[in-house]
Amino acid sequence: MPKRDRLDEFSRRKGQGNLATIVTDLDKSSLLEVIDSHKSDDIITALKQQPQSMREQVEEVSVDMWGGFPKVIREVFPNAKVVIYRFHVQKIVNKALNKIRLKLDLKGLKNRYLLMSNSRNLKAQEQQELAGLLHLSPSLAIAHELKAELISIYESDITPLGGIRKI
Repeated sequence: MPKRDRLDEFSRRKGQGNLATIVTDLDKSSLLEVIDSHKSDDIITALKQQPQSMREQVEEVSVDMWGGFPKVIREVFPNAKVVIYRFHVQKIVNKALNKIRLKLDLKGLKNRYLLMSNSRNLKAQEQQELAGLLHLSPSLAIAHELKAELISIYESDITPLGGIRKI
């Protein structure tokens, strides 16, 4: 087992709910295993077929926000930290930011684009437009700033504990 794994589910048939679980090596971006189930107990049983000494070497397991993954990690990888995929966290943050935008009646794809984009990827003119939007509402400005701080945590080489402290 590698030191950094990723657990994820996928549907064998789109829209059918026929889920399986994949295990990948994050460092090598290679597939390690496909488990023909997405039930915690089945995943645990399959992963425990690996020797305990190998499973103890895993330091980090990256997962989405499905509630069953923490149980799997505790049972199978006793020394691993759980890391939630950035994509899933950022999706929730963007959804909340978008909700504020809509409550303020700031409709339009341009406004959405400006708020959802990473500020440093915006051109100078777009950054000015964003500043104008944020000036309209303190709540929107705070929410956008918190989003930017969260992105900076994910883009840094900070430890999970350091990230929690920063939040």
